[in-house]
Amino acid sequence: MLSRLGRRWLRPLPVLQLGARDPLLAPTSTDGIKYPALPVWAVASVSAVGSSGPGSWYEALATSAPVRGAEDVLLGVHTATGLPWWACIGLTTVALRGGVTLPLAAYQHYILAKVENLQPEIKNIARHLNQEVAVLANQLRWSKRVARLTYLKNMRRLVSELYVRDNCHPFKATVLVWIQFPMWIFMSVALRNFSTGATHSEAGFSVQEQLATDGILWFPDLTALDSTWILPISVGIINLLIVEIFALQKIGMSRFQTYITYFVRVVSVLMIPIAATVPSSIVLYWLCSSLMGLSQNLLLRSPRFRQLCRIPLTKSDSDTPYKDLFAAFYAKFISRK
Repeated sequence: MLSRLGRRWLRPLPVLQLGARDPLLAPTSTDGIKYPALPVWAVASVSAVGSSGPGSWYEALATSAPVRGAEDVLLGVHTATGLPWWACIGLTTVALRGGVTLPLAAYQHYILAKVENLQPEIKNIARHLNQEVAVLANQLRWSKRVARLTYLKNMRRLVSELYVRDNCHPFKATVLVWIQFPMWIFMSVALRNFSTGATHSEAGFSVQEQLATDGILWFPDLTALDSTWILPISVGIINLLIVEIFALQKIGMSRFQTYITYFVRVVSVLMIPIAATVPSSIVLYWLCSSLMGLSQNLLLRSPRFRQLCRIPLTKSDSDTPYKDLFAAFYAKFISRK
């Protein structure tokens, strides 16, 4: 006879399903100084008909409601504060990252902490379930394939029940990506519309003309490229720092996580030449967004902040996270022999 554990957990595969597969354009500034010309693709008006006609995907995106909303947010901040455009871009980025993505990032950590705390229970269930399947397979003379399918099916069901019980399905941790990435795209396209003269403010002044004189330091014209490459390189470095911080806090990453980490590193490096071909207004936004992302990642390591956000304690949590991060960074990149 099967044990009580087996009767509770095991749901043998129906006979009919055993063989089935498992479902599951160079602006000139007012002082007469010419700045590097933008590439043709970067200055073409959004209203221009693309190679695929009026219904081209980019034209649809550039005139879409979310992009218009992003433009309204930027114009609203500029009108309300009276700040130069470089400051408005930075302020808007900080507000969006702090008011939207930071809470979502805290929620992501909350879900992942609960999932991590479930791992001992999941391992225990897996061990007992494996034993029960072995007993049942022996009694009913199942093939190894049938036994494995039965184990996997029941294991998925039991783990799903745990996620439902603790309200921590891992998919909920991806909400941040589904909000942050589209917001980044819409803000970038909105700034591109401004920089190419595709959008005007309500007062009738061209936002493009305002951006051409509202830069700062080595990039006084926000509609021109950054010929010094300082902004693009800074974007790449900050993004790489974010990736390395993530990698250093993960011990024993799976092969899939390792591949994803290398992929994001490559993307971070490729962002440098890409950022060198777009108006400085966009690159400034990318830099501010990356800086906020770095700060956000560091903040979410603070035990006090995690406690404030009611993120559950986990076995991998440290009382000295910044000291540990510095030590790991030093060991990997500085003292490596």
